Amino acid sequence: MLSCWAVAGLVGAQASQPAQPFYATRFERQPSPTELTELGRRLFNEPALSASGRMSCATCHSPQHAYGPANALAVQLGGPDGRLQGLRAVPSLRYRQATPPFSEHFNDSDGNDSIDQGPTGGRTWDGRANSAHEQAEMPLLSPLEMANRSPADVIARLATSPSAGAFRATFGPQVLGQPDKAWKGLLWALEVFQQSPADFYPYNSRYDAFLRGQAQLNAAERRGMALFNDQNKGNCLQCHPGAVKRGAFPEFTDHGLIALGVPRNPAIRANADPAWFDLGLCGPLRTDLQDHPEYCGLFKTPSLRNVAVRQAFFHNGVYHRLEDAVRFYADRDTRPERVYPRSRDGGVKKYDDLPAQYESNVNTEAPFGTGPGGRARLSEADVRDLVAFLRTLTDSDLPAARR
Repeated sequence: MLSCWAVAGLVGAQASQPAQPFYATRFERQPSPTELTELGRRLFNEPALSASGRMSCATCHSPQHAYGPANALAVQLGGPDGRLQGLRAVPSLRYRQATPPFSEHFNDSDGNDSIDQGPTGGRTWDGRANSAHEQAEMPLLSPLEMANRSPADVIARLATSPSAGAFRATFGPQVLGQPDKAWKGLLWALEVFQQSPADFYPYNSRYDAFLRGQAQLNAAERRGMALFNDQNKGNCLQCHPGAVKRGAFPEFTDHGLIALGVPRNPAIRANADPAWFDLGLCGPLRTDLQDHPEYCGLFKTPSLRNVAVRQAFFHNGVYHRLEDAVRFYADRDTRPERVYPRSRDGGVKKYDDLPAQYESNVNTEAPFGTGPGGRARLSEADVRDLVAFLRTLTDSDLPAARR
């Protein structure tokens, strides 16, 4: 089963006046959704599409790890020789099927159009990609990832790869001689593959079974769920709603962008330059909103589904244990010395990964908001219970769910 907009793409590709130019491309052979899915799966795992010949999409987006990294690196390695370090933690690709296109002003279709959620949507940490095919294009052409110089470069590699025959069988024998058309076909196949429910949104975690009345949560998990939903404690539901809505199971993200003020990660080589900052929505990777200082420091809110499978957390991968990522919310304002480094004068350098002029953008809602030395909204026992609940969001088809 494909999402509505992916099916619309399949229809649009055959229509005389398509709504979107990308889907207007006509091929010698018009493939079925099943054929596109299987070709996309093959291309997703094809290392020959990279400059190094060793890196595929699956290198950073492992199916066994919820289509996220299989290792604990803060950022992954890529480039022509596979040694260049990226700038941001690689996210999971699961549960992105309902991600809206980026908008500076977003109103949820919940019957109250008066509430502007602010910047929302997009598929990258800074919301740049508005569709799965736009997202698929980025790593193929990034000099820090698959390192192709151009779409034509990708197609030239595809034409001599083990996947060339399958590509011709899907789109027609002449397609690889038409680089522009072949490029769209490649991205289309990757997009449709990422709409495969069994692969990308199976909704088969223990929490899903709980919602269906097929499983029970233990005492720690129930306490964690209560903390998750308590607006004066965890308040996680503010950005990660976890209730069934209009019959749809939750994605555990509101798709918004938020500034959390996570500490700077010295493991990222770019951070060796004290003048360099990753400001998310206002740059440097995204360039169209650089004149919006109110957006500096904002990053996309990821889904919490399969969060327990991850080994690097937040946009810069600064934490490597789920417990530490949750504890950040308890300690940031009450015990900042546990989170941030100290300056030469002994003071705590709070928000050390954000220039001072943007500190007002940082969110202060619960579980944040209490001052240094105050009582944290989350105790150590609360942290353990929240982690116990978050582990129920691991999909049952992943190896981690069977440990």
